[in-house]
Amino acid sequence: MGLTKQYLRYNASAVFGVIGSQKANIAYVTLRGGEKGRYVAVGACEHVFIWDVRKAEKVLILQGSKHDATYLCPSPDGVHIAVGYEDGCVRIFSLLNGENNVSFNGHKSAVTSIQYDALGARLVTGSRDTDVIVWDVINECGLYRLKGHKDAITQALFLKDRNLLVTSSKDSFVKWWDLDTQHCFKTMVGHRSEVWGMVLLNQENRLLTGSADSELRGWDIEYLEEGKEVGEPMEKKGKSLLDDDEADSGDEGPNEDPEERILSCKKAGSVIREGRDRVVSLTADPKAKVVACHGVDGYLELFSVVPEEDVQKKIEKKLKKARKKAKSQEGGGEAADPVVERKLTDELEKLTNIKASSKIRSVDCILFPNGELKVALLLQNNTIETYNLNTTEKNATGTKTSRLTLAGHRTDARTLAFSSDNIAVLSASGDTVKVWNRATLQVIRTMACEYALCSLFVPGDRQIILGTKSGKIQIFDLASGSLLETREAHDGALWSMCLSPDQRGIVTGGADKTVKFWDFELIKDKDSGPNKRLTLKHTRMLQLDEDVLCVRYSPDQRLLAVSLLDCTVKIFYTDTLKFFLSLYGHKLPVLCLDISHDSALIATGSADRNVKVWGLDFGDCHRSMFAHDDSVMFLQFVPKTHLFFTAGKDRKIKQWDADKFEHIQTLEGHKGEVWCLAISPSGDYVVSSSHDKSLRLWERTREPIILEEEKEMEREAEFEESLGKGEEPVVPGETKGEAEPAGKKTIETVKAAERIMEALELYREESKKLEEHKAACEAAGKQLPPPKTNPILVAFGNISPSRYVLDVIKKVRSSELEVSLLVLPFPYIPDLLSLFNSYVQQGLEVELVCRCLFFLLRIHFGQITSNHMLLSVIDDLRTNTISKVREIRDVLGFNSAGLQFLQREIESKEDVMFFADATDRFEEKKRKRRKRERAILTIT
Repeated sequence: MGLTKQYLRYNASAVFGVIGSQKANIAYVTLRGGEKGRYVAVGACEHVFIWDVRKAEKVLILQGSKHDATYLCPSPDGVHIAVGYEDGCVRIFSLLNGENNVSFNGHKSAVTSIQYDALGARLVTGSRDTDVIVWDVINECGLYRLKGHKDAITQALFLKDRNLLVTSSKDSFVKWWDLDTQHCFKTMVGHRSEVWGMVLLNQENRLLTGSADSELRGWDIEYLEEGKEVGEPMEKKGKSLLDDDEADSGDEGPNEDPEERILSCKKAGSVIREGRDRVVSLTADPKAKVVACHGVDGYLELFSVVPEEDVQKKIEKKLKKARKKAKSQEGGGEAADPVVERKLTDELEKLTNIKASSKIRSVDCILFPNGELKVALLLQNNTIETYNLNTTEKNATGTKTSRLTLAGHRTDARTLAFSSDNIAVLSASGDTVKVWNRATLQVIRTMACEYALCSLFVPGDRQIILGTKSGKIQIFDLASGSLLETREAHDGALWSMCLSPDQRGIVTGGADKTVKFWDFELIKDKDSGPNKRLTLKHTRMLQLDEDVLCVRYSPDQRLLAVSLLDCTVKIFYTDTLKFFLSLYGHKLPVLCLDISHDSALIATGSADRNVKVWGLDFGDCHRSMFAHDDSVMFLQFVPKTHLFFTAGKDRKIKQWDADKFEHIQTLEGHKGEVWCLAISPSGDYVVSSSHDKSLRLWERTREPIILEEEKEMEREAEFEESLGKGEEPVVPGETKGEAEPAGKKTIETVKAAERIMEALELYREESKKLEEHKAACEAAGKQLPPPKTNPILVAFGNISPSRYVLDVIKKVRSSELEVSLLVLPFPYIPDLLSLFNSYVQQGLEVELVCRCLFFLLRIHFGQITSNHMLLSVIDDLRTNTISKVREIRDVLGFNSAGLQFLQREIESKEDVMFFADATDRFEEKKRKRRKRERAILTIT
């Protein structure tokens, strides 16, 4: 079938104009062993940008796919960064090359918290779906899902020395989990509203939580396993039933509460913040010596954690004062020894406040050994600010060291324009107008302006003109970056502006119900010197009955189309301004319109979500199309074609054919309402602006679009999405409790299961062929030619069918393996078990095979044990796996002992330490030696 009309695909080329998105946090990272505190990572829509704050440059982009990044957490070694996304996916990127190494799929909605353990081997994630999942980073799989919270998780923290986890949520509870038994052993109910953040301090003996009020609550953690530390003999811990009466009548010790297991957590006091609103984020530096906290305003509060020796000194000082006071009151008599209570304010001192230039979205801080504190702030107006602070000073004040503003607008860009040579792109927002180089995506000029609603390049591309919300026209010179002139044009907002086709002037339409015509003029000015400067001369005015929303010339300059607030579009003759046509049919005002290059068609987009195509000869409506799920904000024809693009509040950009009234393609990517777009004069590029503060560049490729195939692909995508959202497979015999499997059914797991089933089918077919061939050879009494090998096996290098099955299982992602095996129907399991037996015997991928085997035995235990045919296979597996696993463990143990021996040999020869903590050990020895020397000096 021949193509009657060829359409070319537009693909996403770049995202720019966004410095940091509001959905994700900010985090300090280290690149290639560089200095600490120089690079910050922020979410930028679906990507993650790494900024060099010193040079204000973007140094690395971690590419996302479809969904916004919502949380970032660098690994303890600084080599990787874990990124959580809005769809519940977690990806781990390498900071050395920006590649995505590991992906985890377990949550059903946005990830709200990520934390590594001290070694970086485990990862805990919390989500809006109220689940907490612990992942094994090394094995690339989920360990378990912890259920118990009733609202979104706000923070999850590992304890360094104990296998415990603490989580906070918007359900006002803080829960403690024992990861050995995977259950919640303690729930703290001391908060009246949502717990928005928490940090562990004082060697994890103090928990600080931030809630919806101005109080930071401190909790004293006492670990009950260390009975001597608690101050109670170990015998009291295990009580018999006979002790009940005594326990009820006597005083209860701290350990005798049946709920007090593993640890006790009591309120130790509170610190009052200056902010009266809720805590947005509460963070501490990696060594937990400084705590940073902020609310929804622009004030950051910094607290210093006082060392234990200084706290004791303070208390002794207070005790001394109290004794002196008591002695003076008693008049020299015997006074009772006063008691001084230890307060949280003794442990947590206010450092200073930092006033940011706008509301703060997120904060991260890093403390250096010399006492210098670096603070990075992500603001809500698309800005990053960094501050330096010396914590050793008495009245420390934060000094601003850098501010990243150049690469984006503070508010949404409401108007875009392309230069005539397709190179420069103009974007204007509520306070600035920027001109970008399309090829490098770098800012060429930034100029302060009023709230801009429409814009255009003056012919020659040396000046630009803006129409503002206050009704003014502003003319800027690009060479000098200066404002040439501001003219009062309309009494209300200047909604639309259009260049005349003869390029001698412009027409403007505003909320004062007028359309005004302006001509370009060059005048001599006192400021401009001998050179003339551009100005606008008002020539004509058209008075109308309603506010003007959009104006457009027809390319032959014969007609002028004006969209009015009464939902109609009026067509006037340009020369006489006489009325020609009225286009009515939209139910809500027409927000945008455009006329095709041959002046034959006019397309109108309305707030009623429809696009109508009209003929300009008689004003007849050719077709009305339901275009978007929300208001159509912008519409423009591709130059020299009858194809046009529309942008809607539904976050989509769509391309249409005005001749065939066909939807050609949808450009998805924006995460907020799309306000406007601009098409280059060549038609090769489209740039769009959105409420997510990003500008996106789309490029026309040479790839043709076949509409039938596009529709088929859309249907397939919808089907796959519904397949992934189906009911979760149930594991037989497992009851729903606090701990569940971590995996989630997705389209990838379904596809992986299908691939395994196809491989097993191929194995069965090939086995059947071999058996038939063997029987035929025996019947004929001679060797017959072998049967034809399956083409798939030939493509994989003539491998055996059993090896092909193993290759298919190996290619399944480690994080998706269990869920893929869970989907497999039981009839495939006997073949798989016999194959596993042969793999173990040959020593092929023993670790992977054992993992699959144990999982299948657990979920199909009932059916396998009741099947007598599998008895011999299971018995063989038992003996083979035990012996093979023992062999592998022996090899690993031997290798480990050999490496340790080599390490000791090299260290003894060269007198050097191998590991990074050698310097720490040296410093510790030095400290101990000094302490000993001081002790000796005091004795002598």
